[in-house]
Amino acid sequence: MDDEVQLISDGDGLTVMGNQSAVDRFLATERLPSKDLGLRRLGPALGNAAEVAQAGSGMAANSARWVKLTKESAQRVSQYGLRESSKSGLSTGVLKGNKGQIKGFVEFARTPGSILTNPALLAGAAGIMAQLAMQQTMDEIADYLARIDEKVDDVLRAQTDAVVADMIGVDLVIEEAMSIREQVGRVSEITWSKVQTTSMTITRTQAYALRRLDAIAEKIERKAKVGDLAKASKEAESTTQEWLAVLARCFQLQDAIAVLELERVLDAAPDELDRHRLGLRVARKRRLELISRSTERLLARLSAAAGTANAKVLLHPTASRDVVASSNHVESSVVDFHGRLGIERGRQSWEARRWVDAAEEVKDKVLEKGAERVDAARRLGSGTLGRAKSATDKLSSGIAERALRRRGDDEER
Repeated sequence: MDDEVQLISDGDGLTVMGNQSAVDRFLATERLPSKDLGLRRLGPALGNAAEVAQAGSGMAANSARWVKLTKESAQRVSQYGLRESSKSGLSTGVLKGNKGQIKGFVEFARTPGSILTNPALLAGAAGIMAQLAMQQTMDEIADYLARIDEKVDDVLRAQTDAVVADMIGVDLVIEEAMSIREQVGRVSEITWSKVQTTSMTITRTQAYALRRLDAIAEKIERKAKVGDLAKASKEAESTTQEWLAVLARCFQLQDAIAVLELERVLDAAPDELDRHRLGLRVARKRRLELISRSTERLLARLSAAAGTANAKVLLHPTASRDVVASSNHVESSVVDFHGRLGIERGRQSWEARRWVDAAEEVKDKVLEKGAERVDAARRLGSGTLGRAKSATDKLSSGIAERALRRRGDDEER
């Protein structure tokens, strides 16, 4: 059917396949920017079986577009109720319509040679989708590094730490392998042999950068005086960005290795592609969680420092403002960094407390306390006067009674 489109989602991206006009209409209706998936690459990798050949002819006649899913676009697509496979983690389905109007949803494709009913082709498509998602992140990280510092390469190479210097060498090896893949269309055994040992170097560099961020957080946590906090926060402001750049580069290179790895598995062991893709997905998620914990810990220390500084703004007005400004600057850098890696986090900036506002608050508290003391003194005075009056009344009453008793005694005599 001309207006039938097949959908595949892995949570990060969505592939839309079918007649080109139907695919284009669907993407336009949902307002989804896309890029070519490149399914033709699967033909040579998956062999020449009749079933694959039949599916391959279908792929050649149809269009396959990949869309990076954002929170908003994922919500729009979820309305079609794609069915998720617990084995592959993929959500699939077919939408049917008439003249571009989507009318309903069916779980399985009924057209001959459909990718959705061919496990090998479906696994291959999912592998390409994973590659495109990681390459998208790599491009965004490249933009991030270029934007934060036009000479970011100089910043990285200026690091005297040997572990960072090793990463620079690995960078060159991986870039060479990616260039060869781009030209040849595959990753040969020779190319892979140059890359497969680089992962440990990148992991070591990432661990070192995370330790440096943890050290910055611990240094801030140990400071109690506002002046010391201002100095430590200023140092954090100048060094955090550099270590975030190192982490971003590490993550970019790890994604590049994963792209090459999937390409190599597709070429050498296509039956293992789906399991390998899922394994890489889990490993990537753990890396993100590790980075998120370390950066969130730093932000928590800076947030506490900003709170302490604001509480003492009367005694240290300049230093307090410096602490808050540095805290907000680091938070902005981390939030930007998180966004490039796909880590969701809201912005919670501090506002520097004005000295006048703090003084007014103190004055109000003093006046409030003074008023309470005056009221207490009044209550105490009133109580004392009442007690004195009562004692006087009792004394007068006692004297009068004794006088009456003496007069009665005198009359009896």
